[in-house]
Amino acid sequence: MKTSLSSRREPSLGGLELTEIVIDSSILAKFILRESGWEKVKDIISKRPYTLELAVKEVVNAMWKRVTLIKDISVEKAFVLLSDLLELKKKLLVVEPQDWYLSQALEISIKEEIPVYDSLFIAQAIAKQATLASSDRRQCEVAEKLNVKTLCI
Repeated sequence: MKTSLSSRREPSLGGLELTEIVIDSSILAKFILRESGWEKVKDIISKRPYTLELAVKEVVNAMWKRVTLIKDISVEKAFVLLSDLLELKKKLLVVEPQDWYLSQALEISIKEEIPVYDSLFIAQAIAKQATLASSDRRQCEVAEKLNVKTLCI
């Protein structure tokens, strides 16, 4: 499965690679919402991981769900968490548009029968030659099948 994504240049600072880790939405949500195992994610976040713009939207959607459906956080708390997420995005995350990875993600999704939401992060990890950090076991299995190193937390 060869695409032009594998030849895309890595973002860098003075020629130094920023990170070798891609985090998906589940890892970002685990950290922001302090879900079980979030402590394990702190070190990953400090390494300036790559993620997709999609992850930010999915974490905000998880906040909405916790306020309106689960009702275990307040509206006020949700806005504090949103502010934290946006600050994290500015300072520590390398957030990319998912458009760069849609073609390869669709190919992975069709072949492996997983949602495009999940395969986007696999495609990003392939392009970055990076480890994929996720809490989604099926996503980790597919990534490993495609020779992507994973951290399934």
